[in-house]
Amino acid sequence: MNTKESKKEISFTEGSVFWSLIRFAVPVLGALILQAAYGAVDLLVVGQFGDAASISAVGTGSSFMQMITFVITSLAMGSTVIIGQHIGERKPKEAGNAVGTTIMLFAILGLVLTVILELFAGNIAGILQVPAESFDKTVLYIRICSGGILVIIAYNVISGVLRGVGNANLPFLFVGVACVVNIIGDLILVGVFQMDVAGAAIATVLAQGVSVVISAMVLRRQNLGIQFSKEQCRIYSGELKKILNVGVPIAIQETTVQISFLVINSIINDMGLIQSAGYGVAQKLVSFVMLVPSAVMQSVSAFVAQNVGAGNRERAKKGFGTAMIAGCSLGVCIFFLGFFGGSLISSLFTSDAEVIAQSAAYLKGFVPDCILTCIMFSSIGYFNGCGKSIPVMIQGITSAVGIRIPVSIFMAGLPGASLTMVGLATPITTIYGIIFFGICFVWLKKSSSESQR
Repeated sequence: MNTKESKKEISFTEGSVFWSLIRFAVPVLGALILQAAYGAVDLLVVGQFGDAASISAVGTGSSFMQMITFVITSLAMGSTVIIGQHIGERKPKEAGNAVGTTIMLFAILGLVLTVILELFAGNIAGILQVPAESFDKTVLYIRICSGGILVIIAYNVISGVLRGVGNANLPFLFVGVACVVNIIGDLILVGVFQMDVAGAAIATVLAQGVSVVISAMVLRRQNLGIQFSKEQCRIYSGELKKILNVGVPIAIQETTVQISFLVINSIINDMGLIQSAGYGVAQKLVSFVMLVPSAVMQSVSAFVAQNVGAGNRERAKKGFGTAMIAGCSLGVCIFFLGFFGGSLISSLFTSDAEVIAQSAAYLKGFVPDCILTCIMFSSIGYFNGCGKSIPVMIQGITSAVGIRIPVSIFMAGLPGASLTMVGLATPITTIYGIIFFGICFVWLKKSSSESQR
């Protein structure tokens, strides 16, 4: 890689704020949609060829693996931010050092996670209170996917690096290839060879492996505006500290949030097999619903990081506001689709009427979050891009432990409790998050004013 600028990279420090964000966010959203399609395709195919136990197993197992992926992506956000800041500072060699440090850091993390998840898959299923009918299938799904954790990490690290330099098109391409491979694999292994849950898990790992191989081949031909060589594949203590200072709080926040959703999964599993299967279907739809705010967050993080590195904080703030308004506008449309069309879109995953009804019920309670989360995730993106991820961590922990879990338990314990009532816990939690970040913005403005005196 050299310092010659590639036309595929977006400079966030000049030109139209709106169009810079759109050009970056659209392929990010496309990549997230296709990435979410992994688990959705697994569930869709298993739902057509398997029973409620298989649906429950894939729903719970893929939710857990999605948590692991989110944590990895969150930690990789530290690399995205630091690389973006180096690009904004016009320091290509330091950006290359950050890339080398990222590669070594995540290689070690991948090996550790593989061992842990393989050894404790049964314990994980037990903690999640998986119904007895689907327990063994859930353990099998987690173990097979855990065997491919290194390729999951490799894809997310590559994507994080590319987004740091302003290139969202290549991650979109790579995940598109993986999605096609996964669909073909599911149809062959689950549909033709009747491998059920195991076939779905194998197809997912195989698809991501193909994506990583292709991405490595393509990257060798790209100019990314970074000075990087194989010799830089080592830990640079200074870059490691910067990456961890940003990435660890984000990862802790995401881990806490995802654990809270697994607790909700556990609560619903305890309500019965049909509720568990319905929630599994709903979560696949939710994984798509949440892609808009996730794309907003990643785009704001990259935009703000480059502008902070270039010393243009006013433009960074403008990007935050623009992304929030655009995200909320799209969130309104998604709200109406989920609230009024929950049964229709749930029927894409299963023909079981009871499972469809439970999925639609959960969506009715959840979908107000489609609008609210765009506000909160824009705030998260802004603080991440500024390198101030401690508030993000505090918000994530307090909202999960203090709001989402207690409210979910309370709702599930009410007489005649439904999945709609449990689903309401999420938008209630997001309202708290918006208030929290509003206070943080006031604090940040006050601190900035005092430092300029």
